[in-house]
Amino acid sequence: MAFGKTHEIHERRSGRNIGVALTLIAFIAVVFGLTVAKISTSGPIEGFDHAPRPVLADRAGD
Repeated sequence: MAFGKTHEIHERRSGRNIGVALTLIAFIAVVFGLTVAKISTSGPIEGFDHAPRPVLADRAGD
């Protein structure tokens, strides 16, 4: 079954959909870039895990 010619509203919607897709891809790229930058520039990850750590205690005394 062949479709007839497309209505002009479909052309407008496709342009809008492409714009939304590009915006979403740009947002994902920014979040990914920030995540990679944060992980790669930080030192060893030492968080609070309910265990005493002398390294963190020494830093608190400074």
